[in-house]
Amino acid sequence: MKPVRVCLEVGAKKVFASALDWPGWCRSGKTEEAALEALADYAGRYAPVPQRAGIAFPPRQGPDFDVVERVEGDATTDFGAPGAVAKADAEPMAKKEAERQAALVQAAWEVLDDVAAHAPASLRKGPRGGGRDRDKMLDHVDNAQDAYARKMGLAQEDRTRDGIVEALRAARKGDPMKDKGWPPRYAARRIAWHVLDHAWEMEDKSGNG
Repeated sequence: MKPVRVCLEVGAKKVFASALDWPGWCRSGKTEEAALEALADYAGRYAPVPQRAGIAFPPRQGPDFDVVERVEGDATTDFGAPGAVAKADAEPMAKKEAERQAALVQAAWEVLDDVAAHAPASLRKGPRGGGRDRDKMLDHVDNAQDAYARKMGLAQEDRTRDGIVEALRAARKGDPMKDKGWPPRYAARRIAWHVLDHAWEMEDKSGNG
């Protein structure tokens, strides 16, 4: 397998390491080294996503990372979300790659659905992501999905899972689909990150992580 291309988003207090070609495989740490270590540690938890999508994934133990870009983070980064668009996010996509990205985003939603189906309604409280219970967490993900779809430039009737997936599948150019909107590659990794971050949070608070 080729080394995994990684972008580091460096804020004042937090660093996000994002696998550019694997939407949703993104973790943070206080330093670059800690973020990369967290990314490696989560390879096993991310593996069900490409498995559901029928895509070969790097080996669980010891993924080989290639840091191809560093971007400056901001308040969003330090708050706890990967908020910076990388130069790599502007890369155009061939049909096969666009379909691959869309399939991984769809699979991330399927992982969340599976976790939610096995999670209790009341989750353990604590610092891990706040105090939302299962249904409120799912509502939060749905509300964010609508906001993210707007950033993609989708009309209201298309701000559904299917609408987002179809838009990503049809994407070819790396340019945003609307003025000051999100490029498709960034949209894919930001949406999948948010979905999986809460799926893993739900697992942790259910005692299933």
